[in-house]
Amino acid sequence: MEVYYINSYDVVDMELFSNYPPKVMELLQKYGAEVVASDLEGIAVEGTPRMMNAIVRFPSEDAALQCYNDPAYQPLKAIRQQAVRNCTMVIVKGYH
Repeated sequence: MEVYYINSYDVVDMELFSNYPPKVMELLQKYGAEVVASDLEGIAVEGTPRMMNAIVRFPSEDAALQCYNDPAYQPLKAIRQQAVRNCTMVIVKGYH
């Protein structure tokens, strides 16, 4: 069953963060993932808005977790963690 990574966070160092997306996109391909939404101008209709919001579709929960735990992702994760605040990343199952 496909799953979706839903990511929301505030970018506090855009220069550092700019190194993250291109490298992550390469890694996502390895796991059959696809970015289905990514926006720096999302509209919050409830709750506290975050600067960056993204949804990434993976073919399975296993693929999503393998990608997150991939040794190649760890330095990229460190870049993201240094460049953002108020980060929430969740995996949700597709509705079928």
